[in-house]
Amino acid sequence: MKALIKKFVEAAGPSGFENAVRDLVKAEIAPYVDRIEVDALGSLIAWKGSRQPGGKRVMISAHLDEIGVIATHVDQNGFVRFTPLGAVRPHTCLGGRVIFQNGTRGVIGSERLEDLARTPGFEQMFIDVGAASREDCPVRTGDAGSFDRDFVALSENRLAAKAMDDRIGVAVQVEVIRQLKASPNELVFVFSTQEEVMLRGATTAAYAVDPEIGISIDVTVSGDTPRGIKMETALGKGPAIKVRDAGMISDPRLVRHMCAAAERLGIPVQLEILEGGTTDARAIQTTRAGVPAGCVSIPCRYIHSPSEVLDYQDVINSVKLLVELLGHPIDLQ
Repeated sequence: MKALIKKFVEAAGPSGFENAVRDLVKAEIAPYVDRIEVDALGSLIAWKGSRQPGGKRVMISAHLDEIGVIATHVDQNGFVRFTPLGAVRPHTCLGGRVIFQNGTRGVIGSERLEDLARTPGFEQMFIDVGAASREDCPVRTGDAGSFDRDFVALSENRLAAKAMDDRIGVAVQVEVIRQLKASPNELVFVFSTQEEVMLRGATTAAYAVDPEIGISIDVTVSGDTPRGIKMETALGKGPAIKVRDAGMISDPRLVRHMCAAAERLGIPVQLEILEGGTTDARAIQTTRAGVPAGCVSIPCRYIHSPSEVLDYQDVINSVKLLVELLGHPIDLQ
């Protein structure tokens, strides 16, 4: 899977501009699904199998988009001012590199800082694309960009890249589609857009799909770094089964069902309670009259930075868990 992960994370696809990533995914899954559609917000929706006795219509969602930037204006000297797309953190930006949708690359700089101990705000930052004037600048207002960073293996299992959030979920979902040979459930795999800006793609896709059960695949914070956040999640200890985040409470019956599937397989899992942030599962859960929903999370360090780090074995075990879960009836009685 590492080659697949590399392909996805290195592609550029900030919120609202996911076309290139969607095309990559479509090419990977086309031989393994029955039908593919692209909805009005650009989400890719793929159907696999039909509902058998005891089965359900299950929506599984991972988001295509990544955090990024969008140009607000270009000054007379050719420097690009910008605002974030999604929850970009200022302290991760200075000196970082950006690639715009038209292929233009640039470096993030800032105005002179009076206090070097304070992180500048976005209003003090700009992107230097090498232009000498406004007329010389190849970037225009409204052009979107993403962070420009290669995929690297820090060790055999520890992988680093921009956009692990949520291209790792996308890669897991693609691999599940490939490996799952049969299911009693009607499976609808959604590769959603604009998750980083209020779950927009999953919201409209869930309304159209009208699922009976919803599962998202995303990253979650890892609580194993020095003086970091206090969480019962760590790299290398298995997929995290979400219990609660800032936007939703997972259906306890689905949590138990996921834990039982992991136990059958003999793979480690963790329970996740995330104090900030949410996933596509929230959008699925609150669609129409409501849907029992949950989430399989991959623990990840330095989320929403240009170098997010995770453990490859957690990825492999997430695929195994989802193949097992979706390959059997999901009885929530």
